[in-house]
Amino acid sequence: MTVNVTPHLNFRGQARAALEFYQSVFGGSLAVITYTDAQSVTAVDEADQVMWGQVESDAGFRVMAYDVPGHTQYEPGTIPVFVSVRGTDAVEITRYWNALATGATVIAPLAASQWAPLYGMLTDTFGVTWVLDVQAEWDAA
Repeated sequence: MTVNVTPHLNFRGQARAALEFYQSVFGGSLAVITYTDAQSVTAVDEADQVMWGQVESDAGFRVMAYDVPGHTQYEPGTIPVFVSVRGTDAVEITRYWNALATGATVIAPLAASQWAPLYGMLTDTFGVTWVLDVQAEWDAA
């Protein structure tokens, strides 16, 4: 049995734009099902919003998202979740960082840290906080 964990991000009317942005950063395929597609429209002005969406790349990146309908309570909170992107290639992590950083608020610049060759944290224009790092060898001894 194989188990995968995929971040599922919740938005209010911004899911499509967020997914398209993440696809531009990480590549891969974009799949979107609207409330109209699913015949699940509860408010006409939300018909074309995302009921289910996903970006998935060949490199292993995957994120899902949807637009919380207006009749459902939505309280995004203050940094309730970090999306972590960890890899072994500093060039690739730097490329992702540079793309995500466009218009973002940088919390910790991408740089060497005590625990990783590269580590950085930012909050993108959609309010999602990302942690990117290059995986370090761990010696528990």
